[in-house]
Amino acid sequence: MAATLPFQLLLLTVSGWVHRHQQDVIAYLVEENRVLKEQLHGRKLRLTDDQRRRLAAKAKRLGRRALDAVATLVTPDTLMRWHRRLIAWKWTYVTKRVGRPGLRQALATLIVRLARENDRWGYCRIQGELRKLGHRVAASTIGKVLKDHGIRPAPERPTSWRTFLRAQWGEVAGMDFFTTEVWTPLGLTTYYVLFLIDLKTRRAHVAGITTAPDGVFMAQIARNLTDPGDGFLRGHRFVICDRDAKFSTQFRSILRVTGVDVIRAPRQAPIGSRPIRSTGCRTSDRWAMTDRSVARTKGQSS
Repeated sequence: MAATLPFQLLLLTVSGWVHRHQQDVIAYLVEENRVLKEQLHGRKLRLTDDQRRRLAAKAKRLGRRALDAVATLVTPDTLMRWHRRLIAWKWTYVTKRVGRPGLRQALATLIVRLARENDRWGYCRIQGELRKLGHRVAASTIGKVLKDHGIRPAPERPTSWRTFLRAQWGEVAGMDFFTTEVWTPLGLTTYYVLFLIDLKTRRAHVAGITTAPDGVFMAQIARNLTDPGDGFLRGHRFVICDRDAKFSTQFRSILRVTGVDVIRAPRQAPIGSRPIRSTGCRTSDRWAMTDRSVARTKGQSS
């Protein structure tokens, strides 16, 4: 017993020294973490999932009381919450979905596009077109996709301007007026130019030029445009114009008698009116600067 006493005293001395040394190391690391945290200047510390996992594993071994003294980066409650998530992830399994797999987003987008661009296509027609592209989709699935996007069945689906123009592209023309200023012996005179364009071929046609586009002028223009021999609207079923008063009821009636329906575009509609006006303005600039006599001669003859 007496022989082992010096050894026990030596063991106690060494263990006490090691304990004090460990406490000094811990105190240094805690202070070092505080200094590093101060460098953030209040910014939130961004940790990866792997870093959270490592901290949570070490924190669990220390326990809640020890963390109150040493945890400086985050609170002990946060460390414990990370540990609970770590356990939850361990027991989380990926379950396979029961039932038929969902429709791919790209295929759903294609179904919506076919329905919007072809307002008369029903579910079965869209199903047939998709089969040609290598997609096998049930008609009921197509109906559900269209219903989710607020698209009605084919008989109730409204026709958009784009769909109408695409379906009648070769039989539609646009019509509008633009003005050009011409110097005459009487001074600067405004000439009105009636301008048409075939929407399919983009072929332009000047129907008439005058200083006074009254009813007599417009009636003659309507007869010229629908002439069975060389009228510009020969072979056309529709002509789009704006709501200008110069396109009077008489003018529209003459065109309608010959089988050309006049479609009055909505106010400020981008179809027909604006492209014709912009083209007409560029053309009028050239005419006003290069050949004033042309406009004056045609205006007098009309």
